[in-house]
This record gives sequence, C-alpha cells and structure tokens, in this order.
Amino acid sequence: MKKNTILIVDDMEINRVILAEGFKDEYEILEAENGVEALKLLRSDGSITAVLLDLVMPELDGMGVLKEMSKSGMLTHIPVFIITAADSEKTLMDAYNLGAVDVISKPFMINFLKCRIGNVIELYRHRNDLEAIINEQIEKLNKVNLSMIETLATLIEFRDCESGEHVQRICGLTDILMTKVSEMYPEYRLPRAEIDKIVMASILHDVGKIAIPDGILNKPGRLTKEEFEIMKEHTTRGCDILTQIPDLMSADLYRYSYDICRHHHERYDGRGYPDGLAGDDISIWSQVVAVADVYDALTSPRCYKAPFTHEKSVDMINNGECGIFNPKVLAAFNDSLEEIRIKPENEKEES
Repeated sequence: MKKNTILIVDDMEINRVILAEGFKDEYEILEAENGVEALKLLRSDGSITAVLLDLVMPELDGMGVLKEMSKSGMLTHIPVFIITAADSEKTLMDAYNLGAVDVISKPFMINFLKCRIGNVIELYRHRNDLEAIINEQIEKLNKVNLSMIETLATLIEFRDCESGEHVQRICGLTDILMTKVSEMYPEYRLPRAEIDKIVMASILHDVGKIAIPDGILNKPGRLTKEEFEIMKEHTTRGCDILTQIPDLMSADLYRYSYDICRHHHERYDGRGYPDGLAGDDISIWSQVVAVADVYDALTSPRCYKAPFTHEKSVDMINNGECGIFNPKVLAAFNDSLEEIRIKPENEKEES
C-alpha cells in the first residue's frame, strides 16, 4: 500500500531533519526550505496529504503559503499544521483564521505530534472519499435530469414544427453570452457551476408552448391580437408545468428554469411580458436568454418567415427592432459575434 506524503516546510535544516526522521517510517517525505518552494511542490505533486509549516521563513513565510493555498482551494483537502516557536496570540489566531487545522508549539514531542497528525490525515481522507462519492452521485443524477429535460424540450420543439436543434442552439448561445457577461461585468459575475445550471435551465424556456393550440403555434401568417395574447401565455403556462415537476431538478436549477421560462420575453424598457418588468428587475440570466432566443428566432426558418442573415439579425437586435435589451448584455453580445455566428451555408438572404 502506497504511503501518504507529508510536506515539511522550514528554513532550518535541522528542524526538517528531525521531523523527517520522525515520520519517515509511516509517510513519504518531501521538504521545502521556504514558501516559494512549498507552493511549487503543492502545485506539481498531487500526492501530498498534509503540510507541516513553519511561520517565519525567507522569500514567502507561512502566512503567505496559507493565503495562497486558501485562494487555490487546496485547504479543502490538504490539512496544514503550523509548527512554530511563536507565542503571539494574534499570530496563532491569524493562522487558524487562514485555515490551519492545528498549531503546534516548539519544542514538540514527536510521538504526540504523529498521533495528532495521523488522526487528522485519516479524517481528511474519509471526508475526501465521501465527497468523491457524493459528487459521483450528483453527476449521475444531473445526467439523468438533463436527459429528461432535453427530451421534454425536444418534444415541444417538434410540436412547434422546429427541429430539436433549437434547444441546443439556445444552450450554446446562453453559455457564450452568460460567460461573456460574467467576465465583462463584476456585478453580474457568477461561478462556472452556476452558469452551467443557467445553461441547462435555458432548455425549458419555451416549455409552456405545449399548452398553446396548434392552430396558433404553427400559424403561417401574422397572429391576430387575440391569438398573440394566447401565445404570450406560454410563459406563465410553462411555469404552471414546472411547478408540477420540481423533483425533476435541483432547487437552484428549478429556480433558474422557472425564472427564465416566465421572463425571457421581458424587455429592459418594461414593454415585455408577462409581468412588464424593467431594468435589472429582470434577472441577468433571463435577459441573456432573451437575446439568445431572439437571435436564434431571427436566424432560423420558421413557418411564418424565412431566416434572416447573421448581419441583418445583429442589426435588428442592436436597433431595437425586437425590443430594448440591457446595454451591457448587448455589449457582451456584440463582443461575442465571432463565436455565435451561424455557418454561412445555413444563412439565406431574406426575400
């Protein structure tokens, strides 16, 4: 059985020798004489299971190492033990607050130290194993959920006389635009995991169309005022459907799906539907899906129109011909045109 690896970080060679001698029978040993060397080892060697860290060192001290490990997320799976002669209460509290699991004062008893470190390493190992099992189960559940959601959305698209590719295009456009908005504007910044949920939720933006009569959904000509009022109901009818299947998805995915389904036809100036929301009362993810949906509608053939070219579609969106959008979302859209542009062979000049 392979031994666990301990990284000993201390600028004093004698201290490293004493610790290495005490742990060599049970652990593989790595050594670093300063914080810079320690971080290089931590980033290059995935086998390290614990760090024995001195605080006072040249180039980068122990506090600096802790800060860098915290930023990179290493402290979630690698316990750090501070071994120091410092007796300042503030110093010790700072170490704990930065993520150290224990502070051990010099001089130390090696057998006592081995017990404390061994117990924590075992605890972290069990926790990491449990997290891996949980993440595996979540991944399996997400795949099942995504498959069910895509199946439902594709059925709706076929009923709407469109190919299921519309769903995939909306996902791709939402991913590009949401990522770009998050990068460009700190107030809209979201972790990658949340963007992935939003992308999945965008699949169900038109789920309410399943409740719209065929004669209206697939009418080749312009809808009457009364027919358009019925068509607009797909936003609220979709939310009614989602409330019947909340167990199909996680709480966050349900929240994003419900919001996008209801509000992807709202407009920044308040002239959208169904609630007449304006500005940032509309969630940023619904604003992004709104632009993605309009772009795909313009560039795709529908029963009532031929597709517009990419260039014409972009002009229409920027000129407000499809409603007014958030200027920041439009800026992200315009900054992403090379990524979202459909292939020329799929384009056709409007007649």
